This record gives sequence, structure tokens and C-alpha cells, in this order.
Amino acid sequence: MYGRSRRHGDEVCPPRRCSWAGRRPCFHRLVDQAVGAVEVGVPARTQLRSREGLSIWRCDLAAVEVTRVRGLRVTTISRTLLDLCVRRTAVEALIALDAATRRGVRVDADRYKGLPGAARLRRLVQVARPAESPMETRLRWLLLAAGLPEPAVQADLHDAKGRFVGRADLYYARARLVVEFDGGNHRERLVSDDRRQNLLMGADFRVLRFTAADVYTRPELVVTQVRDALVVASGGLRIRAIGRNRA
Repeated sequence: MYGRSRRHGDEVCPPRRCSWAGRRPCFHRLVDQAVGAVEVGVPARTQLRSREGLSIWRCDLAAVEVTRVRGLRVTTISRTLLDLCVRRTAVEALIALDAATRRGVRVDADRYKGLPGAARLRRLVQVARPAESPMETRLRWLLLAAGLPEPAVQADLHDAKGRFVGRADLYYARARLVVEFDGGNHRERLVSDDRRQNLLMGADFRVLRFTAADVYTRPELVVTQVRDALVVASGGLRIRAIGRNRA
């Protein structure tokens, strides 16, 4: 039977299991692959316990928060994103939000007001953009968290004659600065990226490219190089920061 949520008075799911944060983003195609233990949501009074490879999370869900994907009961995309804001880091939650944004999913963060994770979800929704890969999101988050201005995402670039020369992962229009995540690991991809970079530089764009190693192990160098490029482009003026991101 369906019960009633004491807090919200909503109809809640019958006492059956549904997949939780560990695998749900994969089910909804918000990430390429699932990582870590399978996380399963169960009603609060269930006696199941976590064990190796399986993490149990107790929570009574409103029936409208549960759907089926490939025959499995999972929480909806919006509820999944809320729970990621509780159980994952801000950048991991933003990766999923960016993927949802790219798919045209609109998240109403206000509907979760008062619930754990709602404040973070509301802040992250404001900066979610249609990034094409998790590492592009990580690179953008690194810049935002350092207080740098927000760049445009997946911006089409044209030369002085209006000819399309490429699409930037991240772009600062005033500085004509292109910031790219370099994930190429095959010769064909590297050659293509080099040709593209030549076109961009020939059209008077400045290009900075960073690898996963840069983002993970030398984040301060990434921030410094981008900040310096913005300062140079502004004629030496101090860059107006948006404030250190606290999501």
C-alpha cells in the first residue's frame, strides 16, 4: 500500500526498492558509466543493511519521484539531481546537471525547498550549462571556484569575414580567449585539434589547452594562466571576479 509522508503529506512509494544515486545518473544517461557501490533507496523502516558493493539509503519517497528505466525502478531525473547534491561533491553534481541541461531537462529546484541538498541544487542550477563532457565541466568549475568570470560554453567562433572556424569548450568573448580541455589520445584527434587551433589563432583568437592532468594535479597553474590571459586582454586591468563559488 501507499503511505503518506509525514513531512509533506505526499503519497509515498510502496515498500519496494529503487535504485539510488550510485547508478541512477547512469540509468538517466547523465554520466557515461556508474562508479562505486550500487546505492539503493529503501523505506525508512526496512531492516536491510549496507554491505560491500551495496549501499543502502533509507528515505520515504513521494510516488511522483519514482519512474522506471529499462524495467528498473529509479528516481526521476530531478530527484536524482537533488540526491547527488547531498551525496556527491558540488562538481560531481554539476556534471550531471550539465548533462541534463544538454538534454533540455529543466529542473525546478524550488520544489525541493527545505529538503537536504535543495540549497546546493538551487545554486548549481544557476551555473549549469550544456557542456559536452565531464572534464569540460570540471575545467569550468575550477575557474568558477577560483572566482574568475563565467565563460560561455560551446560557443561558435567566426573570423573577421564571418566564416565559422570552430566551437570553443569555454570562451571569454571580451578577451577573445578560448579555453579547451584536451582529451585527445589518438593521432587523428591530435592532428584535427592542431588544425583547428591553427584556424582559431589565424582568426586572432588566443587558445589555452589543458589536460586532465592539469585539472587534477596542477589546478593553480590552470587558474593562473587563464587569469593572466584575461588581465593581458583587459589592458592590465584587474579582472572583476564573480566571487568564490561556495556551492
